[in-house]
Amino acid sequence: MKRFLHHLVASRAGLFGAICVVLFVAVSIGAPILAPKDPLKINLADRLASPTLSLSTVGNYPLGTDQIGRDILSRIISGSRVTLIVAATAVLLGGAMGISLGLVAGYFGGWIERIIMRLADLQLSIPLLLFALIVIAVLGPSLVNLVIVLALTGWTRFARITRGEVLSLREREFVLSAKGAGAGHLRILFRHILPNVLTAAIVVATLELARVVILESALSFLGLGVQPPNASWGRMLADGREYVATAWWLSTFPGVAIVLIVLGVNLLGDWMRDFFDPKLSGVR
Repeated sequence: MKRFLHHLVASRAGLFGAICVVLFVAVSIGAPILAPKDPLKINLADRLASPTLSLSTVGNYPLGTDQIGRDILSRIISGSRVTLIVAATAVLLGGAMGISLGLVAGYFGGWIERIIMRLADLQLSIPLLLFALIVIAVLGPSLVNLVIVLALTGWTRFARITRGEVLSLREREFVLSAKGAGAGHLRILFRHILPNVLTAAIVVATLELARVVILESALSFLGLGVQPPNASWGRMLADGREYVATAWWLSTFPGVAIVLIVLGVNLLGDWMRDFFDPKLSGVR
C-alpha cells in the first residue's frame, strides 16, 4: 500500500485523477447533506437566475438556476449520486459477466471459446449507442433498464482481456499442479486463476467507468436514461441546449462536471495500467 501511494503521489496525472475520483465519490455519498437546496424544488420567481459568488443571502444561487427555478449546484451534486450508482453498478455487472465468460473461454477453449468470442465480436461490430438505443426502446426507459444496457455494452472488454490472461496462465506450473492434485475445474478457475487476472480486470474497470459515464450522459441527453424529475448531468445538458445563448450556465456546469470526472477516471486508469505493468517496473 505504501508503494502504491508513493508512486501515485509521484505521478501528477495519476494524483490529479485520483483527487477528482475521490472528490466525486465523496460528493456522491454526501449529496443529501452537501446540496444547499432541494434539487427538485421549483421556484418560478427565480427562474434563469445567473450564477453568483455570494452565499450570504438565502436566495442566491452559486451556479444559477434552470428554466423552472431549480438550483443548478444542488442538481449537479444530486446528479453525481445517480451517475455514480448507475455507472458503478453497470461496471460491476458487466465486469462479473465478462470475467466469468472470459475465464470459461480461456480455460476450456474449443467450441465454448469460439461461441463466446464470436458473440463478443458480434456485439463489438454494433455501435454502442445504437445498441443501447435499441435495447432501451424495447425495454423502456428506467434506471434498472439503463443499468442493464450499460452492463451489456461493457462485458466484451472484460471477456477479451480475461481470456488473454487465462490463455497465458492455464499452462503454468501452479495450474498444472492443481490439476495433478485432483482439483476440480471450478476450484482451479476461482481459486488459482481468478486472483491472477483481477489486476488487469481492475484496470479495465477503471477505464470502463469513464466510458459508462459518457454513455449514460448521452442516453439521458436523448431522454432514454435517467427520467425526470431525478437530476442527471446528461438531462441537464439537454434542458439547457435551448438556452445556450441566454443562460450559458444551464449546460456549462453539468458539462464541466462530466469532463472532470471522465478526465479524472481516465488519468487514474492510465496510471494504474502503467503501475501494474511489469514491463514498466524498471522505468518507474
